[in-house]
Amino acid sequence: MKINKLGESDLQVSEICLGTMTWGEQNSERDAHLQLDFAFDHGINFIDTAEMYPVPPGAGTYARTETYLGPWLARRQRDKLVLASKVAGPGRREWVRGGRTELTRENITEALDNSLARLRTDYLDLYQIHWPGRNVPMFGVTRFDPENETQVVPILDQIETMAGLIKAGKIRHYGVSNETTWGVCEFMRLAREHGLPPPLTIQNCYSLVNLMFDGELAEASFREKLPLLAYSPLAMGMLTGKFAGGAMPPRSRLGRYANFGERYKRELVRAAADEYCRFAKSRGLTATEMAMAFVRTRWFVASTIVGATDLAQLKQNIDSVKVELDAETLAGIDAIHQRYPSPSA
Repeated sequence: MKINKLGESDLQVSEICLGTMTWGEQNSERDAHLQLDFAFDHGINFIDTAEMYPVPPGAGTYARTETYLGPWLARRQRDKLVLASKVAGPGRREWVRGGRTELTRENITEALDNSLARLRTDYLDLYQIHWPGRNVPMFGVTRFDPENETQVVPILDQIETMAGLIKAGKIRHYGVSNETTWGVCEFMRLAREHGLPPPLTIQNCYSLVNLMFDGELAEASFREKLPLLAYSPLAMGMLTGKFAGGAMPPRSRLGRYANFGERYKRELVRAAADEYCRFAKSRGLTATEMAMAFVRTRWFVASTIVGATDLAQLKQNIDSVKVELDAETLAGIDAIHQRYPSPSA
C-alpha cells in the first residue's frame, strides 16, 4: 500500500481510505470492526466518516457510524491512524443537532464536540465541511439557480472557526467537500488575506462516470495545492459489473432504497458503465480493478475512498492497488469518456 503526503501537511495517508457510510444501515457494529481490522492489517491508515453517516441518512440512524467507530478507535494507537470526519451543512434534515445546521462557530463547534465524544478521541486529523452552506448545484444537480439564494454564514467566518479549532488542538487540519471551483478559490483567497490556515483537502465525487473534477477544479487543485480525496470511485457499484444489462441487485443500495442515488440510475450512466465493464474484460481486468486503478492514475488524487458491505468487496477494492493501467487501456477509457462525458454528474 503506497503512502502519500497529504497536501502541504505532515500527514501521511494510505492511497486507499476506508469509507464508512454503510455502517449502521447496511452493516452492523461487528461488520464495521471486521472491516477496520482487515483494512488496518492491509496497510490502510486513513479512515473517513461523518456525523451524517450512515447513508441514506435518517433520524433513527443519525451519527450511528461514528458511534460504531469509537470503540474500535479506543483500542488502537491513535497516532498510527489518520481520522477524518465532517460537519453537516444546512439542509432539510431538522433532526441533525435539532436543526442547528448553519455553519456558525457555535454549530460547528457543537458538531465537532459531539463527533469527538462518539469517536472517543480528543482530536481529528481532518475536519471537513460536508457540503457548502451557500446555494450551489450538487448531488446530481448541474445548473446554478440564483433564485435559490439565501442568507448564509460567510466563508471567512467558517475559516475563522476552523482556525480556532486548530488552535484549540481539537483538529489538526480542515477541508472542504462537494465544493465548487469558486468556493475553493474563495476559501484560499480569504485564508491568505487574513493570515489564517487554508483548507488542506477537497473531497468530491470522482469516477469513470463523473470526471467533472478534470476541468476547472483540477486547475484550482494544482494552483492552490489542494489534493482530492476521491469518493464514490465505483459510482455506487455501477462500475463493478453487478448492474450489467439492467440488473438491479436487491441488496445493493440502489436496489434497496427507493429514490436514492437517482443520478446513478440514469440511462446514460448504465450505458457507459456497461461499456466500461466490457472494455475492462477485454483488457483482462475486472471492472472494479479498472475503475479503481484509473482514479489512482490522476495526479490530483491523494487518496481514494472506498466503502464496502462485506469483506470480499473490501478485499477487491484494496487489491486494486496492484493494478497499473497501460497506455492502451487509458486510451480506451478516454474513447469511452468521449462518448459518455460524465453522465452521472
